[in-house]
Amino acid sequence: MSISHLAYTEDVSSSTIVILDFGAQYTQLIARRIREFNVFSVVLPCTAPLEQVRASSPAGIILSGGPSSVYDQDAPKADPMLLQLGLPTLGICYGMQWMAHRLGGRVEPADKREYGDAEVTVEQQNRLFAGLPATLQVWMSHGDSVIEPPAGFSVAASSHNALSSIADESRGMYAVQWHPEVAHSKQGTALLKNFVLGVCGAKADWTPESFTQSTVETIRAQVGDGHAICGLSGGVDSAVAAVLVSKAIGDRLTCIFVDNGVLRKGEFAQVQKNMREKLHLNVVAVDASNRFLSQLGGITDPEMKRKIIGREFITVFDDEAAKILRAQDASGDVAHDDTGAEVAWLVQGTLYPDVIESSSVNGPSHTIKSHHNVGGLPENMKLKLIEPLRDLFKDEVRRVGADLGMPQEVLERQPFPGPGLAVRIVGEVTPERVAILQNADEIVGAEIKKAGLYRSIWQSFAVLLPVKSVGVMGDQRTYAYTCAIRAVHSDDGMTADWAPLPYEVLRTMSSRIVNEVRGINRVVYDITSKPPGTIEWE
Repeated sequence: MSISHLAYTEDVSSSTIVILDFGAQYTQLIARRIREFNVFSVVLPCTAPLEQVRASSPAGIILSGGPSSVYDQDAPKADPMLLQLGLPTLGICYGMQWMAHRLGGRVEPADKREYGDAEVTVEQQNRLFAGLPATLQVWMSHGDSVIEPPAGFSVAASSHNALSSIADESRGMYAVQWHPEVAHSKQGTALLKNFVLGVCGAKADWTPESFTQSTVETIRAQVGDGHAICGLSGGVDSAVAAVLVSKAIGDRLTCIFVDNGVLRKGEFAQVQKNMREKLHLNVVAVDASNRFLSQLGGITDPEMKRKIIGREFITVFDDEAAKILRAQDASGDVAHDDTGAEVAWLVQGTLYPDVIESSSVNGPSHTIKSHHNVGGLPENMKLKLIEPLRDLFKDEVRRVGADLGMPQEVLERQPFPGPGLAVRIVGEVTPERVAILQNADEIVGAEIKKAGLYRSIWQSFAVLLPVKSVGVMGDQRTYAYTCAIRAVHSDDGMTADWAPLPYEVLRTMSSRIVNEVRGINRVVYDITSKPPGTIEWE
């Protein structure tokens, strides 16, 4: 059976804003800002056909920025008929230039490129600038500029060296040269709110409560009398997904928690306890550590690790689903589809960032890495996928979990990657190296909690590097591995800043690791933000 997904964004709101991505690194920030208004937003590639755009029943369209020039041979292009749909439209940066170019305006390389902070003067008040000051502090990033606006458009704002905003109020079409979605644009959120709620008339009715209700109804209708299994990791995402599906189909959900050999120390027992006692889920625990580690032997390429782990997870889930269905079939309590085949669904806690980073789904945006539950999935599966959180960011998932009444101890758990410690062991994954990292990571977690920093930090963990260095312990020469400590602040995992941990905390971590963990004699601290790095090392 080929991979199949359930969709959860239909009918969750009477208003949707469609964002067409032209390759900007900030496109997801636009989506997040809009959702903060309790309005649903969806990101589509700029190449999306008109039918796909219309299927979202949009209240308005936003054209994102992008790194190209509209005159580049390989510049990203959208269907120009999008501009004839009669929908309120906002062009941002490249989106402004593409709009102007397609409607007959003139775009040229700017005499002086604008990057970073800038000041913009509003020259013509309109609905986009309602309630905003006459001078705006904005963030620019462009080399081309609109020199002449299209017919019907007027200049709405300008900077000291460029035309910065154009508008055709009669058609509800606006464009700005700066990026209102980034924090550096001081009035950016207010501007986007004016467009979404004022110009588009979108209704602020997309809430955790409405999402939960709609999602439960969709799952219940789709699964019918079938059965589902959930790939449970113990983290926030899979736990919320499991509770959602359990709410929809009750005891016809079985959660499978797999020890893939690269869990944190003591995690196999602790997660089972939490999921059963705190969430009252039906959990089947499977120790497949030897199976995974044997497949990972000799593999050093990060993408191969992720794909191997994704494939093995599915194989384990298929095996466990077959056992469950055989037992149910024997009792006469199993559902079948129209062809007579047993119906089984696989629930995953896939999030929007997983999808975004795993494949170039958003126009020309680049693939960052394959997430084991997206890019790592095999082409053909016996199970059909249920991914109720696929269009949500992490903070939105936590809000849904709170609406479901889940305990804060579960919801505030720091993210842990599906491939586990395999992507925190740079190089080959071996039982020896897993044990070394488990011990170091346990110390990092304990000291972060002891310092009262666990809830304020997005992620904190240890990484084992394939680098050995000379050291001295007890007057003897050592030659052992290097451990990196990583701690970051983030809202959604799409961007992150390294966390300035107190020196005393770092000192204690380092001292404990080199003294208590055999195999490590050097500790370093990672001060790289995302971008240019990623949160995980692989």
